[in-house]
Amino acid sequence: MINDFTFGRVLIIGDLLLDCYVHGSVDRISPEAPVPVLLRAKHSSVPGGAANVAMNAAALGCAVSLVGLVGQDLSARELRHAITRQSTISLDYLVDDENWVTITKTRVLSGRQQIVRIDDEPSTVVAPVIQEKLIASALRALENTDVVVCSDYAKGVLSDEVLQAVIRAANLRGIPVVVDPKRKDLSVYRGAQLITPNRKELSAATGLPVGSDTEIHFAALAAQEQFGGDVLVTRSEEGMTLLERNGRMTHAHVPRSEVFDVSGAGDTVVATIAAMISAKADLQTAMVIATNAAAIVVGKLGTATVSRGELNAALKLKIDKDGVIASLAEAQNIIEAWRHHGAKIVFTNGCFDLLHPGHIALIRAAAEEGDKLIVALNSDQSVRRLKGAERPLQDERARATVMGALRDVDLVVIFDEDTPYETINALRPDILVKGADYTEDQVIGGDIVKAYGGRVVLADLVSGRSTTSIVRKMKAEKGPDETLAGQV
Repeated sequence: MINDFTFGRVLIIGDLLLDCYVHGSVDRISPEAPVPVLLRAKHSSVPGGAANVAMNAAALGCAVSLVGLVGQDLSARELRHAITRQSTISLDYLVDDENWVTITKTRVLSGRQQIVRIDDEPSTVVAPVIQEKLIASALRALENTDVVVCSDYAKGVLSDEVLQAVIRAANLRGIPVVVDPKRKDLSVYRGAQLITPNRKELSAATGLPVGSDTEIHFAALAAQEQFGGDVLVTRSEEGMTLLERNGRMTHAHVPRSEVFDVSGAGDTVVATIAAMISAKADLQTAMVIATNAAAIVVGKLGTATVSRGELNAALKLKIDKDGVIASLAEAQNIIEAWRHHGAKIVFTNGCFDLLHPGHIALIRAAAEEGDKLIVALNSDQSVRRLKGAERPLQDERARATVMGALRDVDLVVIFDEDTPYETINALRPDILVKGADYTEDQVIGGDIVKAYGGRVVLADLVSGRSTTSIVRKMKAEKGPDETLAGQV
């Protein structure tokens, strides 16, 4: 889950935009020309472009610094106010230029229907002296950064000189760089770790079709040849495709959602990817979580952000749909999907022949340690070897069914060996839980879990509760000639 990640410091540099919205209703056509007449109801402004990337990263909990260019005009003041009103983003690194027009996009809407968009943009390129100021600001901000995002809207801030200076300085410091590209020549981004083109941008940069999975694969390979790093292709309703430098290609399906507005969805994706990288997550996990963030933001009207709480709730809803009595191979696939959604995986094991309060206490304690709980059950043959010919009292399917019905249990697997060592090795849980009647060095599989950075937890036991003691008591109460068959 997102709440299990600790996000770091993100620097966003790129083209700053102010997105304005004029809302109203249309009830008639103008007598002056065949155009609708809008009765204005309200006006609102939100940060756009690289500023929207910054807002999304801040909403997820990152510490954010923003580098960009604004004019000395009303739109610049409105943009600063819109940012500081909603976030704690550092604006110390912004550069202002009296010759620059703060880029503004004004959308006129009737209900949810956009009627027209009016753009205000500078007619001049960024002067060399201003480029030097942008580079100097970025280099100062790099001293306190874990990840850099270059948000390129092709408005002039990310010139070749600025890009190369920022990427080179980040590489020297070992800081990963993520780029949302707009260039047709992707080689200018060489040195960055990841680029996130959409299908149109990928096709424009490579000259290749991008309609099918196969075409996406070849186009991503061509982009990788230009750029040299990992390529994450955003594909709207078809999800995302990731091609890593090692040649591995993976795909994430986007959750079903009602689409109101796709403006700014790419900003949400790159912000989420950067946030996950700052938390040391792998790119596959970052991609899956970013698809969920994008599904949320396209359900909102206009340029918007996704909060940490919203994303956490969406991920929890998704992973709560999974969870079955599974084979080991099925369990590995399920757990991989959970892990890519950010879940912390907890593992405990036992025979669980007769479920009693001691078992329930252990299960509850284990579930509190993470997001998803796996319970591994000894098979019938395994129980007989460990407990004797009279055990188990219930067969493995019955025990698995009862265990799987518990609210705290998300996945049940059955193993034939005397110990769960191989099962733990295959599933690689984050946390291994056993009862406090063990010491940590006695816990089977503890060495595996701790070797890759996991934890072993010893849970308190309910005194005097065990299946063996219950069976002995029942036998004593029934007498030597009576049987337990049919009584348990």
